[in-house]
Amino acid sequence: MLQVQSGSKFPPGRVVITANAAKELSHEDIALALRRHLRGDWGELEPPNRDANERALLLGCRLLSAYSSHTGLRFWSITEPNRSGTMVLLPEEF
Repeated sequence: MLQVQSGSKFPPGRVVITANAAKELSHEDIALALRRHLRGDWGELEPPNRDANERALLLGCRLLSAYSSHTGLRFWSITEPNRSGTMVLLPEEF
């Protein structure tokens, strides 16, 4: 279970990792991305999408972050609007 650390901007809720993401990503890649996501480090998003996440924090909307694994594979972390859950997945799984 992921514990919310100091500096987190929101709770993750239940964390789910898709089967494909779990197969393709290391535990370290996933853990680092989740820590960054919870701190509001949106990863490799363009400025308009970063701004949208900052508004989403205030308005209670969905949050999306994009990261690359140590092998260069792109993946996402998405937190539901009600903060009940966060999913780690590959973009093609969305």
